[in-house]
Amino acid sequence: MKKGLLVVLILSLAFGGYLVYTTVDSKTPVVVAAKQTYSATVYVAGHGGHFAKADVTIDPNNADEPIKVASLDKVDIGDTKTHKTHDARIDSNDSNVLFWSTYQLDPNGKQHVGKSDLKTGKVITDIAMDPDKRSTGGEKKMPIYCASGQSKENYLPVFMGNEGYVDVFDKKTMKHKHRVFVSDLGYKAGSYQFVHGNNSNKMDKFILTFTMKGEDGKMNGKIDFVMVDLKELDSGKFKEIKRATFAGEPGKTITFREYFSPDDKYIFQSAGDRMWVVDANTLAKVDEKMSASGENHDAMPTPDGKYALLTIRNGKIDACDAEGKPIMKEGKNVNITDGQLVLYDFDARKITGKTASVCFACHKGMGLGDKTAILCGLDANYKKK
Repeated sequence: MKKGLLVVLILSLAFGGYLVYTTVDSKTPVVVAAKQTYSATVYVAGHGGHFAKADVTIDPNNADEPIKVASLDKVDIGDTKTHKTHDARIDSNDSNVLFWSTYQLDPNGKQHVGKSDLKTGKVITDIAMDPDKRSTGGEKKMPIYCASGQSKENYLPVFMGNEGYVDVFDKKTMKHKHRVFVSDLGYKAGSYQFVHGNNSNKMDKFILTFTMKGEDGKMNGKIDFVMVDLKELDSGKFKEIKRATFAGEPGKTITFREYFSPDDKYIFQSAGDRMWVVDANTLAKVDEKMSASGENHDAMPTPDGKYALLTIRNGKIDACDAEGKPIMKEGKNVNITDGQLVLYDFDARKITGKTASVCFACHKGMGLGDKTAILCGLDANYKKK
């Protein structure tokens, strides 16, 4: 009996040694742990006076199509003439409330800020305001608001034109409390093209970005990042914490919306022809990826910060009629702009897989396949596992 046990022990040790010291060649299959999947309802702002409401699944294990749209709907806040919007901001206190602001003045010369009930899709409050005399938006009466942030008590839309400013609205009453001009940070009107911003998750900081202009008055590819204290901004003042400047390509590198990572260590920054990941403490560049699919307008990380959804404007989509047939002009396909999502893998430092449309399917189904769908910002409610 003892002899038999000894033989078994020797064989076990020998087999164990084989496993330890045997190398796996390139042809040997290796089991890799599956990556986490995510489900979310994503709200994407558009110029049609509505948000695209997309139920999406994010599966990083699917290298070709990591984002799939299960269903597509919309949340109306107005119409194309009155409520073009870039701004989606879900209330940190109530995931059923969506704050928004408009990108262009309505036909009566008003700019709008409001909030909607995501359960019903109905507008709760719509504030129509006269534009500030210091910030008319120019002859085209745009751009107005694009980005936004929030504190526990307030909603803070960012006026992206000249002169740029951050507004402070009480979340409950939508009463306008403060207007803080970026000139207080030393930025003269006309020296920059766009202003964007967002809050940290701890709600102690607020990042502002500026697309700078050269002496010729054109965007020169230089981007300023300015971190300020959110508590001070909430009370109507800027208190600068840190500042940095990045360089891109003139006329193509344009900062749009951004998000902090869930742990507030990084900033995921859309920048037109590229996206950046920035160290939120030092404002040093961590990663830079060029956008091959189209113009990048927002970058929202997943709840664990391992991935980010990027919003993309793709202007190379073939227009179709109500029957789905290509629309032709002078023998060539007519191109329209589609709104799409693409996935960024933070650990791998790469943009992965195909884009997923969150606009064209509805436009096509409603006989709007010949209409450009211009998206911008997004926010999302992720479903808990």
